[in-house]
Amino acid sequence: MNYYFDVLKKYAVFSGRASRKEYWMFVLFNMLVGFILGVIERVIGSGSLLYGIYSLGIFLPVLAVQIRRMHDVNKSGWFILVPIYNFILTLTAGTQGDNQYGPDPYASVGPAPVTTPSEPQA
Repeated sequence: MNYYFDVLKKYAVFSGRASRKEYWMFVLFNMLVGFILGVIERVIGSGSLLYGIYSLGIFLPVLAVQIRRMHDVNKSGWFILVPIYNFILTLTAGTQGDNQYGPDPYASVGPAPVTTPSEPQA
């Protein structure tokens, strides 16, 4: 759920990079929220008012995370306009290390620490 809120915090940030996990977790939670709103609308019979308001509010964050995802695979944000290739790029692993669009989103995580078993005390 943090990935969803992280994207919302970067409401209209079109620069930088979004990792595959950040993008797809946002898509998952976005679909979940849409489904829940659809069920609520069905129960109260309000048409698509709630989902319409939600869609308008989420439009810029969706656009921003899609563009940042394209940046992660070292492509221009304009590639979101090419439907099938865009989908393939969202499934592709990002460029390792820094690229022209910014630092690697996984670089801040760093490698897992190496632990060695401690020797028994005598």
